[in-house]
Amino acid sequence: MSNLQVFITLGALALGTLLTRFIPFWFFPEHKPIPKILMRMGDRLPYASLGMLVVYALKDVKVLESSYGLPELLSLITITLIHSWKKDTLLSITGGVFTYLVLVNVVFK
Repeated sequence: MSNLQVFITLGALALGTLLTRFIPFWFFPEHKPIPKILMRMGDRLPYASLGMLVVYALKDVKVLESSYGLPELLSLITITLIHSWKKDTLLSITGGVFTYLVLVNVVFK
């Protein structure tokens, strides 16, 4: 890439980032109520996104081969237990990742 192309790319990225930050404030100022459809979407989309992430993470699990999907299952159980106990998403994900890595690299090696 030439220098001009690099600057154009960086400018486009910066503009895109700024627009995604400012557009909601332009369309929905403080004195204007937020439409009910957007409020409903805001309530439901996080759960739908998490569901898609779980499906994506488990799509390549081979339950008929060697570890039989046990590391993934035990990691999901760990995440569920930690989140039920502490209600801390970051701690839950960290615990699940740590569990998965230990299982894959030490237990089911």
